[in-house]
Amino acid sequence: MNNAPAASGKRPLHPLAVLALAIVLPGSGQVFNGEPFRGLIFLFFMCLLGAFTILTAGPEVSIVGRLAGGLFVYAISVFDAYKKAKIRYEVWRYSATKA
Repeated sequence: MNNAPAASGKRPLHPLAVLALAIVLPGSGQVFNGEPFRGLIFLFFMCLLGAFTILTAGPEVSIVGRLAGGLFVYAISVFDAYKKAKIRYEVWRYSATKA
């Protein structure tokens, strides 16, 4: 876990703001949490699994079904960004009350 904001005293971005950014732009939540490589990994697997399910789904499958792999990774990335932001924010808040 990246504790740089907690150690330096700089306030991290609010978890709900990170959640909104992660919903709007996939992978950006991880970037705002200070983990850009993790965001790129999520983006890569979103594209990879989305393309895989498009190529393997039958013609009768809806667009949601065709993109199911990418949407699954997208949902995990949004949850991950919020969870990490919440932890960073609470660590910062706890360290601010101790100082």
